[in-house]
Amino acid sequence: MMDLPSERRRVSQMPWLLLLATVVTTAVGLYNLASASRPPSAPMWTAQAAYFGVGCLVAGLVAFVDPKLLERLAVPIYLVNLAALVGLKFFGHKAKGAESWFVLGPLRVQPAEFMKLGMLLMLAKYFHDDHRPQQPTYGFLRLAPPAVIALVPTALVLVQPDLGTALMMAFTATTVLLFARPSGPVLAVLAALVLAAVGVLWNDYVRPQASEARFTIVRHKLKKHQDARITGWLDPTSDLKGSNYHAMQSKIAVGSGGTDGKGWMQGTQTGLRYLPEQHTDFIFSVFAEEQGFLRCLGLLGAYAALLLGALWVAAGAKERFGVFVAVGVAAMIFWQVFENIGMVTGLLPITGITLPLMSYGGSSMVSVMIGIGLLVNVALDRRRSGLG
Repeated sequence: MMDLPSERRRVSQMPWLLLLATVVTTAVGLYNLASASRPPSAPMWTAQAAYFGVGCLVAGLVAFVDPKLLERLAVPIYLVNLAALVGLKFFGHKAKGAESWFVLGPLRVQPAEFMKLGMLLMLAKYFHDDHRPQQPTYGFLRLAPPAVIALVPTALVLVQPDLGTALMMAFTATTVLLFARPSGPVLAVLAALVLAAVGVLWNDYVRPQASEARFTIVRHKLKKHQDARITGWLDPTSDLKGSNYHAMQSKIAVGSGGTDGKGWMQGTQTGLRYLPEQHTDFIFSVFAEEQGFLRCLGLLGAYAALLLGALWVAAGAKERFGVFVAVGVAAMIFWQVFENIGMVTGLLPITGITLPLMSYGGSSMVSVMIGIGLLVNVALDRRRSGLG
């Protein structure tokens, strides 16, 4: 017989804001993708809808797994994903200069998308198991294991090479480590590293030079296309017919949308195929051109609602494991949205990052939906925070 009080409690604990924001954002993505993949391209929105359906099924299964079992599975999940990344070197399919996919018949699977979640689960387990109420902050020694947990898969993704995904993994892991409350000396070292990175950027790209000869720290070690992306970011008018062409076309598309947009399937940059990867990396440019500034604000509002829902889950989590899982998933989604929209508007360098729930791609869609399932799992197990 159904336990009505228990069912009512479960309904009340469901993160409805998170789920509503997920459905709305995905629906907008499908609508936008139908225009981005208009003829003569294949209608990709139908495949994307199927990926969303698969993602919902997997998320539903994850949502109702015993949280303790999920915690015990963190290590095997992490190791399996590591093995998949290593396996790419032997069985991976190379495309666009990167060995990032397994080809399984008509499907392409990108292990790095699922490694993000495996890394987050492993970090959450570490911080749950290592909790010491008498030592609330983390010094260098205690942060060494989680740093290795994050660095190993990030390095494997970097050598594919997939710089964009590796950066997203690094930013996500850093957010989780900062949430763990590192000690003052650790924060000082992190601040020094940030300042050093800014100094390298200034020296290699911004510092005035008296002659053609310039002492560089890392620029001479970068590949030509990597160097061109940084140069194009700092000087948007450079090489408009070459390396900076696509970035400029994206900004033209975003700006030409104006306040109200040109209308669905009326975007000229999209229709004339001036946008690169307009169904994946530059999907926001399509939306901005056709829907305009006001609807872009609405889309950002949907992402904000999704992130607020994730943080609400973290704030009410029962165990530290759930808290860190929720914070990690929120960080993963935030950094992808931040980088993708930043790069298509010219505020950040182009790194080839998809926009969650909007860009076409099965691995991206299913991995984000698994993240949503993890958040629901934590929400249904919530009682009181275990941060201590």
